[in-house]
Amino acid sequence: MAGLLVVPKAEPIQSPGSEPHWRAALRVRESELWMSVRAYGNQRREHLSNHATYILADTINWLSALPENSIHAVVTDPPYGLVEYDDKNHKKLRAGRGGVWRIPPSFDGAKRKPLPRFTVLSADEITALHSFFSAVAFGMLRTLVPGGHVFIASNPLLSTMTFHAFQKAGFEKRGEIIRLVQTLRGGDKPKGAEEEFPDVSVMARSCWEPWGVFRKRFTGTIADNLRTWGTGGLRRASREEPLKDVIQCSPTRGIEKSIAPHPSLKPQRFLRKVVRAALPLGIGIIYDPFAGSGSTLAAAEALGFHSVGTDRDHQYLSMARRAFPQLAALVVRERDER
Repeated sequence: MAGLLVVPKAEPIQSPGSEPHWRAALRVRESELWMSVRAYGNQRREHLSNHATYILADTINWLSALPENSIHAVVTDPPYGLVEYDDKNHKKLRAGRGGVWRIPPSFDGAKRKPLPRFTVLSADEITALHSFFSAVAFGMLRTLVPGGHVFIASNPLLSTMTFHAFQKAGFEKRGEIIRLVQTLRGGDKPKGAEEEFPDVSVMARSCWEPWGVFRKRFTGTIADNLRTWGTGGLRRASREEPLKDVIQCSPTRGIEKSIAPHPSLKPQRFLRKVVRAALPLGIGIIYDPFAGSGSTLAAAEALGFHSVGTDRDHQYLSMARRAFPQLAALVVRERDER
């Protein structure tokens, strides 16, 4: 009809600060999952805060019993692997000598931490390591919600084997985060013949650390999955800048090492970036299957996220109980000082 003004149906007006219904539903679901996951099983546990729980448990066993679609992201630095962290060699690690652990010499008056000798692993041990990570990957694939990400640290010697195990389990590889960090690994001259071969290194000095990024497959669009599960993408560094796959980050030093003297402690400045990226909407549960000193849980705590960690080492549980509040409270720099 001429002159008739057709007014479209009005959408509900959201007051400032209100959430869409799907985001509110995600928060309710997160709260319900959190109460269930942190209490699951009968293993010893420490509730480090209202948002973080550390469970003394074998990773594979705990994952196999956890209900499907229980966690939203995994951030972890696993032990590599079955050899250097077996009981015999772990005792030698803590004694500071022997076994497959390489004990670096003191330098500039500083006593260096032991490093595992990955090059001593036999073909059978590498096969066993692949089987171990395959079992871990299958457990994660079942318990992650659709679109959930895994960030897993490795090293240039073993990353191909580790990442293949995750792809074989059914994860899709979404790239790698390269942490630029110069460690003490590599660059050594031939042992016992340093003077005879002064211009020879056994292998290149390591200056980077690969973190594999994997995602559980899902159906539909990323936007649909974000609304349904809160996962599928990665949190941007800011609205103007995406997460980048190269992060400059020096080794853990100073106060962090004194708070948590773990042999492979990762800096809070790095962990907080990765943990933040793992929950694109800031909603969900972070899981660290090899929780160690609790540094990943501390990073999640600093960001206001829920997190749960498992580890089977009593001493690491005790270390985490002491270190967690101090690591979470640290104020960290955005970049390495030049």
